[in-house]
Amino acid sequence: MKYIKANEILPDMLIEELQKYVQAGYIYIPAKREQHKSWGELSGYRKELETRNDRIIAEYKKGVSIEELADKYYLSVYAIRKILYQR
Repeated sequence: MKYIKANEILPDMLIEELQKYVQAGYIYIPAKREQHKSWGELSGYRKELETRNDRIIAEYKKGVSIEELADKYYLSVYAIRKILYQR
């Protein structure tokens, strides 16, 4: 997250109002609900995990054991089972 100096983007009147509550501190201003991105949506990591999980499921259906999948993907047997049974 990039910090922006309030006096560079906000009107003086608004800065004075904010200073009644916080001085020389940081305020996090969340995005509006309609602009909020889900976890991994911006970085593409969520899609990457979905692709990996699809491969795991396909390999399992072809007969690869859970233990082999755990070794191949560096995951625990529990994690592989979780992937297989949640879809």
